[in-house]
Amino acid sequence: MRSPGLAYAAAAVLAAEGVALAVFALIELVGLGAGDAASLPTALALIVLTILGAVALVSFAIGARAGRSWARSGGVVFQVLAVALALASLTLEPIPWIFTLAVGVPAVVCVGLLIASTRAENERPVE
Repeated sequence: MRSPGLAYAAAAVLAAEGVALAVFALIELVGLGAGDAASLPTALALIVLTILGAVALVSFAIGARAGRSWARSGGVVFQVLAVALALASLTLEPIPWIFTLAVGVPAVVCVGLLIASTRAENERPVE
């Protein structure tokens, strides 16, 4: 039994995170142009990796909507990393609550949606 609602919701969260990363890459690029980078090669590498992450999240969104297991598993990996990042931000003083919640809450929601979507898709009616 497919669950298009759960798949749509998971894909929407993944796509929103991909767009957020793309916006962050643009902000980094503007900062690079303003001369805010201490090391040009490091800044360029960070921008390229951020863009790759955004492309990966959007790809996972498309694949998760189509019911592809590779996309769901890749999405879960990204979400686990996001939760780890949110938890790590709790060690900073003062704690950046807005960042922590903005990264952690969607990640936890998305993991739940991806798992629920997978379970709903794998359910078979008993005959």
